Amino acid sequence: MRYLIFAFITALSVVITACDVNEGGAEEAGESIDEVMTDTGNKVEDLCEDAKQTMNADNENC
Repeated sequence: MRYLIFAFITALSVVITACDVNEGGAEEAGESIDEVMTDTGNKVEDLCEDAKQTMNADNENC
């Protein structure tokens, strides 16, 4: 029984440490896409706010 518990804890430790070690290409691509989408959204919002400010709109938030 002790060997079973030891084996389970060892296996669990290996699985937990392996999760964060290797980020694959898909993970990196996903993070890159997220960053591009966030930057694009921020630029669109800035352009919208600039346009509203130019038109002297009451509400300049987009």
